[in-house]
Amino acid sequence: MRRRARVLVSVSAVVVSAVVFLVPFAFILLTSVKSRQQAALLDFSWPEQLSFMENFFAVIETRDYMLVTAFVNSFILTAASVAIMVVLAAMVGWALQRRVSRWSGFINFIVLSGLIVPPAVVPTIWVMQQLGIFKTLPGLVLIEVAFGMSFCVLLFRAFISTIPRELDEAAIIDGAGPVRLFFQVVFPLLRSVIITAVVVQAVVVFNDFTNPLYFLPGQENVTVQLTLYNFQGQFSTRWNLLFMNILLITIPPLLMFIFFNRRIVAGLTSGAIKG
Repeated sequence: MRRRARVLVSVSAVVVSAVVFLVPFAFILLTSVKSRQQAALLDFSWPEQLSFMENFFAVIETRDYMLVTAFVNSFILTAASVAIMVVLAAMVGWALQRRVSRWSGFINFIVLSGLIVPPAVVPTIWVMQQLGIFKTLPGLVLIEVAFGMSFCVLLFRAFISTIPRELDEAAIIDGAGPVRLFFQVVFPLLRSVIITAVVVQAVVVFNDFTNPLYFLPGQENVTVQLTLYNFQGQFSTRWNLLFMNILLITIPPLLMFIFFNRRIVAGLTSGAIKG
């Protein structure tokens, strides 16, 4: 009976998950290939005529190929932000785990507060204006790094706690300095958690809407999420093109999760039990 109950619960969980995630995606897919008149009904129905290619090229060509520019900006933003974030977070996590001092508790509190304290938009814009990085892609990269560092530091610190200190001591005996010790001994051992951090933060940065809206205004600096405004007006919305746009910008993060799903779970659970 218990086994049958566990099977029933598992099957129920799978069905609920499928309904929650697959039904909205199916609605987006169906609406994106409908004509403008049928899409305006916003009903869950099969399209009377497939307009995939027409909607696809219409979305691509809107406002002088803005979506192409947005994809380029988003890929640059994501790659730069995640690269800086991962390297810095790994170094901070290693230092916090290996060099415990009387300031460790306060530093841990500061890192944890990064996950709790909401960002202050207006003071941040003022600081960026004083530094001359407001409305620039490097400025937004720094914003994304600052907002994602806390999660990555906690993730790396939990994983580094499972690495024996004897490896550090052996490398030091062989004459390795701090930089060589980290990049040649410790960093290669963080492969699984690095993949997890890269995939999770890449999806977060790529799908970010509020930070580019506040800190990177301007048509030339548009990112993929801001292109959704192209098909929404005060009095009318082209739902078929809007959902086609949503479908196109959903594909990259969806593919990342599909291909790296197992590695994400392994990286998130690797530091759960200290060896």
